[in-house]
Amino acid sequence: MSDLVERHAALIRDAGKPVRARDAAQRLGTTEAALVASGATGTATPLRPDWTALIGAMPEAGRIMALTRNEHAVHERKGCFDKVSSGPGHILVLGADIDLRLFPGRWAHAYALGGERPSIQIFDTDGVAAHKIYATDATDRDGWSRIVAGFAVEQADAPPATPPAIATPKAEDPVDGRALREDWLALRDTHDFFPMLRRHRATRRQAFGLAGGDLAMRLDPQAGSEALRLASAQAVPVMVFVGNRSAIQIHTGTVDRLLDIPGWFNVLDSDFNLHLREAGVAAAWRVVKPTADGAVTSIELLDADGEVIALLFGARKPGQAEREDWRAIASTVAERHAFLAESAA
Repeated sequence: MSDLVERHAALIRDAGKPVRARDAAQRLGTTEAALVASGATGTATPLRPDWTALIGAMPEAGRIMALTRNEHAVHERKGCFDKVSSGPGHILVLGADIDLRLFPGRWAHAYALGGERPSIQIFDTDGVAAHKIYATDATDRDGWSRIVAGFAVEQADAPPATPPAIATPKAEDPVDGRALREDWLALRDTHDFFPMLRRHRATRRQAFGLAGGDLAMRLDPQAGSEALRLASAQAVPVMVFVGNRSAIQIHTGTVDRLLDIPGWFNVLDSDFNLHLREAGVAAAWRVVKPTADGAVTSIELLDADGEVIALLFGARKPGQAEREDWRAIASTVAERHAFLAESAA
């Protein structure tokens, strides 16, 4: 561990500026969990991996910032943990601000870090960050301290020091496109979409390509940022989903302050930040899913392996019809950004 601390310090000196832990771990050939556990990023207190109890205790901290990310998108949301519940294989947080779907079966390591930005960081079995929670100026620091003290342990299993081998994308087996389309048209809830994919043993990308343009229209990669620009200009509230293998985080509301910096599209609002690495978006799709409340439209961003980067919907709750202003935005984006195969050749 001391060698990793020294190599990290040398990396920071050579860079001449702070380097995010995820990026530093990649450059050092280790995992982010191992880097954090070493103390290189600050004193790290291992926490007991009782995930249901840990998340269930978070309301005691008051207002915090929750962060969930994948390789190409970072989702940060401020608010309070509220309406926390759990069931087989999942933990839900369904508050007005912090909205999470957590799947802790792959979680393995957690650490509390101090310093100017105290945090609780949770990592999966591969040493990849699953979810992070940061204290803010409005956090109940006494409550935060009680949580850390209540879950702190003197020793914990060491996280993997070596990143896993890059997985080969799963081969796409033949799928009956007609049967898939029939099942798609019979959907009654957006939550039924993933089970439908599993029944047909279809990847998301594969299903999009088979369903027909009325249900899934491929768009240029810029379609996601364009949809958010239009939603911002028209003050249309949206739902922004970003997830990884074991956590999904959702923002519901307007997006106001947008900023482009080289390589990144950003939403920088007071309670919600989104950082989208545009080069990572291999394809965008306008997707229509039938429900008992009428059709629901999304703009879905996929990476080169067909994995979801982010999903965009109009703000709605079960039992409500889709907003017409969001549907109009999705239609405009589809018209402006319809993918032309010959233009990509």
